[in-house]
Amino acid sequence: MRAEYPDFRLGNVLATSFTATLTERRGNAVERIPTPHRLIDWLAVNGLAVDSCTAAQLDLARELRESIHAAATASAIQGALPASAVQVINDRSVQGRAAAILTPEGQRRWRLGSASRVEDALSVIAADAISVIAGERDGKLALCASPTCQAAFFDTSQSRTRRWCDMNTCGNRQKKARFHANRRKNTRSAE
Repeated sequence: MRAEYPDFRLGNVLATSFTATLTERRGNAVERIPTPHRLIDWLAVNGLAVDSCTAAQLDLARELRESIHAAATASAIQGALPASAVQVINDRSVQGRAAAILTPEGQRRWRLGSASRVEDALSVIAADAISVIAGERDGKLALCASPTCQAAFFDTSQSRTRRWCDMNTCGNRQKKARFHANRRKNTRSAE
């Protein structure tokens, strides 16, 4: 990994992890895939290694990311899915060559075509988004309660009441802010 870039936020769901390559969407946005090489890094970390990436392919990836975010956000608030987002997700899903394979440990992994292309990896991400947004998995889409984040995430907690996209970032940041506000309030009350 290239140290000059912010760390990736990795989760258990490929599609929502991909949308987390742009964080703090309602604050000071943090772009985690600013260059084609950084997209190659993210894909490799997620088991979708590709040989190369152009600036045009990075643009395709970002368009898919934003389309997944828009559709997942609409789904989380039970709104209508944006037609343009659905079109991009469907287009990316059918444009790649990838196959699901079963590992000896009984897990599904994706195998890209022999000459791995970014489009092949994007088709896997789009297919994952389709299964999540279509409600084919046990869980629900939700939006992070952080006012600066609002990331779409897939809640698989037993109660389906998770509030934060990531407890180690957004959750802790909000709890810390609440703690300091209460501390200031209590200090003023004691004076």
